[in-house]
Amino acid sequence: MLIVRATKKLLDRIGPPTLRDGEQSTTLLGQWYATALPWRQQVALLVNEPTLLPVLMPLAPATTLPARAARHIAAILAAHATPDTIIEEELQHMRDYRVATTANRSLIGIMNEFRRLAEVHRDRGPCPDLTELAQRLATTPCSPLYGRNVSPDRELAAFLHTATSTRSSSCR
Repeated sequence: MLIVRATKKLLDRIGPPTLRDGEQSTTLLGQWYATALPWRQQVALLVNEPTLLPVLMPLAPATTLPARAARHIAAILAAHATPDTIIEEELQHMRDYRVATTANRSLIGIMNEFRRLAEVHRDRGPCPDLTELAQRLATTPCSPLYGRNVSPDRELAAFLHTATSTRSSSCR
């Protein structure tokens, strides 16, 4: 199950929380945080909790954002050379989804920094597509990752390496 923890501004657009007590994410990557970016073409920014990997996707129609998120998450994972088997497993788990309120203030701060950086990249020249822009953001050093892999792209690679190593050793 995919859990999208949305800011209040985004919840006002997509609807009330649907996460029930005791429900947990079943995806390998865990929970995603999301907010709305009020650009000319409105965009949603999603950030993965453990890796801080950013995903940008069109916001409209807002009420279908949680259902559409899986496809955009999969595209970003593919752009970061995630093995197809992992992407397929994530997509299977993300068929079911829940929306919840935010619970990690540090992650809200990271989303705000990504928003500012995305606006700078967007305003500097020809507007890159959302996947390209998300990939640029993923190379940004993030203070919560300084003691590990510094940037979300590197954190994702390390996270996936550990996950696939654990899986292959448990299959023996």
